[in-house]
Amino acid sequence: MEIESFRINEYDQMLSLWERTGLSYDRADRDSRESIERQIFDDHVAILTLKDKGRIIGSIVASSDGRKGWINRLAVDPDYRGRRLAARLVEKAEEALSEMGVKVIAALVEENNFPSMAAFRHCGYEAWSETVYFRKVFK
Repeated sequence: MEIESFRINEYDQMLSLWERTGLSYDRADRDSRESIERQIFDDHVAILTLKDKGRIIGSIVASSDGRKGWINRLAVDPDYRGRRLAARLVEKAEEALSEMGVKVIAALVEENNFPSMAAFRHCGYEAWSETVYFRKVFK
């Protein structure tokens, strides 16, 4: 199993993974094919996949806002969990963010995504309950 950079021709495979894992995503906007394709060419974004015999079984998106690194879309196929694969993806994302000059990395995890929480804890991340997430969506 190898971790490599995502290619746009794998878009449907990656969305299939996100669906199998119950990961929420926004196919109409920020996770659309066009948006993901733009992100591939952004020097502040690394989209990585983990493959087994050519099939995507894991993904992670790492990005830098110039001040902090962010990890999103950590997903591992349920049939492959329990093998430290999420930790391998997080470690590769950390390497990519380090190369971008990032010193602090954060991740937003939905409150019912227990596998991701466990993976981040295993990798040395601490939950930060003092923050309330706000967002504004422009249409």
